[in-house]
Amino acid sequence: MSQADPSGLGRARAVGFVLPGLVLIGIFLIFPALWTIYLGLTDYRLTGLAAANPQVVGLDNYTTALGDDRFRNSLWLTVQYVLGSAVVGQAALGFAIAWMLRNRPGPVKRVTEGLVLLAWILPSSVVAFLWIALLDRDEGTLNALLHTPGFAWLLDYPMSSIIVFNIWRGTAFSMMLYGAALENVPPSHLETARLAGASTFQQLRDVVFPRIKGHVLTNLLLISLWTFNDFTSFQLTAGGPEGRSEILPVYIYNVALSGGQLGFGAAISFLVLLINLVFAFIYLRLLRGRRKVVVP
Repeated sequence: MSQADPSGLGRARAVGFVLPGLVLIGIFLIFPALWTIYLGLTDYRLTGLAAANPQVVGLDNYTTALGDDRFRNSLWLTVQYVLGSAVVGQAALGFAIAWMLRNRPGPVKRVTEGLVLLAWILPSSVVAFLWIALLDRDEGTLNALLHTPGFAWLLDYPMSSIIVFNIWRGTAFSMMLYGAALENVPPSHLETARLAGASTFQQLRDVVFPRIKGHVLTNLLLISLWTFNDFTSFQLTAGGPEGRSEILPVYIYNVALSGGQLGFGAAISFLVLLINLVFAFIYLRLLRGRRKVVVP
C-alpha cells in the first residue's frame, strides 16, 4: 500500500466511489447556479416573446436592480430581518435559554428543550398558520388576550411580526449549539470566579465567552445565512402591505414568478449570493483569527 493511496482502493475504484456524489452535485448545484448566472444576463420571461426567444442584455438587469428603489428597500428590510431575528433574537434568546438550563434538573431541562424544539421541527406551513391564527385581526388569540379586538398586527406591524415569528421558530438551533458549548466550560472555573466575587456578567465575559467564541461565530454565520435566505415570512404577509415586509427572497419570488421576469429575478438572486459570500467571508475571517490565538 503506497503513501499516495492509503486506502488501497486504486485511483479507478476511488473515482467510482466519488463519481455518483459529484454527478448529483453537478446536477443539483453547479448546473442550476450556472443557469441562474446565464439567465441574469438575459431578458428571459415566463411568457411572451422573451420566453420563446430571450435576448442577452449583459449587465442591464444588475444595473437596473441596483438603481431600483424597491430592491434597495428589500435589502434594507432584509438587513433588519437578519439583525433583529437572527443576530439579536435567536442568538441572544438561544444563549439565555441554554445558560438557564445548564444546571436545571433533568425533567425541567428536557421539557423546556422539547417545547423549544417543537417550534423548530414543525413544518413552516403549520407554524405560519398558527401565527396567523394568533395575530388575526378579528378572531386572533393575541387580540383576545389583550382585549384589543380588530387590531391588525400583520398590517400595522408587519416587520415586527415576522421578526418575532422567526425568533420563535428558529431559536432552537442556537439553544442546542450553545448548550453543547457550555458543557465544555469547566464548572470549577465558574465556581472559582464566583468565589472571587465575579458577577454573572463578569463570569460570562471573562470565563464563558472566551471559551465558546468559536461556537458563537459559527452559530451567527449559520443563522445569518439561513435568515437572509428565509422565505417563510411570505406565508404571513406575502411581502405586504405595500412592500413593508418584502425581504429579498420574497422580492425575488414576486419579481421572477409572480411578475414573470425570470432574467431580472436571476440577476437579483446572484446579487444575493454575493452578499451571502461577503457574510461568510467576514465570519470565517473572524473565526480564523480566533484560532490563531493560543489559549493557555
